[in-house]
Amino acid sequence: MAEHRVLRMGDPELRTVSESVSCFDDSLACLIQDLWDTMAARGGVGIAAPQIGVPLRVVVFELVSSERYPEAPPVPRTVLINPELTFPDDEMVDAWEGCLSVPGLRGVVPRFRQIRYSGLDANGSRFEREARDFHARVVQHECDHLDGVLYPQRMRDLATLGFEEELSLSQRLGEISCQV
Repeated sequence: MAEHRVLRMGDPELRTVSESVSCFDDSLACLIQDLWDTMAARGGVGIAAPQIGVPLRVVVFELVSSERYPEAPPVPRTVLINPELTFPDDEMVDAWEGCLSVPGLRGVVPRFRQIRYSGLDANGSRFEREARDFHARVVQHECDHLDGVLYPQRMRDLATLGFEEELSLSQRLGEISCQV
């Protein structure tokens, strides 16, 4: 297994819609391990297969603790394949997001506060979960990658997009609780 280069905003591969997974074999297991390795090496809380140039509907995420998100609650270690998201209500929350494919930048992004998600695990077994707040934000963010969407495309106001260092210096990151 290996760490991969993470594609950055502007790479056309990040704008493609990913294919569903239909074969649960050794190559899928290797891809999943490569995603975990790459995410860990970059200090992320989630990563999607398209971010390493693989156009398949596979995401992984987990948060135990993080220097980048010290206030965030834990998110269970999850492999989510061919995800489906539903939204029980219309409540949206604005919060800061960052992305391994948009390094060094943060922006305020509206997301559904509560979601239900389902899909397949690494063995092809179906599961379903409900998530709120940070956990829900992580799932929505990672699943956007499967449809060729990066968080700046979800932003309502590009004036909130900035470099992490500058935002921290100006204390803007504290104005809205930091998410993803």
